[in-house]
Amino acid sequence: MKIWVDADACPVAIKDILFRAATRTGIMLTLIANQSIPVPRSKHIRMVQVASGFDVADDEIVRRLSAGDLVITSDIPLAAEAIDKGATALSPRGELLTAENIKPRLNMRDFLDTMRSSGINTGGPPALNQGDRKAFASHLDKILQAAKKSPE
Repeated sequence: MKIWVDADACPVAIKDILFRAATRTGIMLTLIANQSIPVPRSKHIRMVQVASGFDVADDEIVRRLSAGDLVITSDIPLAAEAIDKGATALSPRGELLTAENIKPRLNMRDFLDTMRSSGINTGGPPALNQGDRKAFASHLDKILQAAKKSPE
């Protein structure tokens, strides 16, 4: 298993949790972004900068990931593509995105996008809080423990 991070919009607190997890477990962690993001010096952590552009980082993650990998993203279409390829998707808020819940999420995203394009302010998500960080760390730990138990 490898961990892929849609890093442009990933909160610093979540990256810090991921850095510690990669160091502790030895699982390869790759952040992919349109801009350079500082990462700790580690043989288990790397940063890949891709060209600017709509969905360039997302497309690179999908191209590189394999079944059984973990993708960290709040981007619902990216999560859907990752799930279709057999990966696990986890949002920075600790929400596990699955084959069962991704389609309704895509529908709601599209609905809100339509509302925004017609001039309706749908607001944005609330700031990441301690509960979100705890939920993320808990789900991440469960995923990493399961990966550790399963044969590669």
